[in-house]
Amino acid sequence: MDETFPDMDTITIEFDEETLQALDDVAFTDHRGNRDAAIRECLDRWLKSREE
Repeated sequence: MDETFPDMDTITIEFDEETLQALDDVAFTDHRGNRDAAIRECLDRWLKSREE
């Protein structure tokens, strides 16, 4: 658990192979291989698309 935000809930998400490949493509293209950064970027895009 991340001690930065001790009161926040933790969730687990399972990705299928197609989604993992897409995340890896974003990670290696835009984030120097950092899959966590790619996940954050994709989640941010998705959340912003829901606001429209």
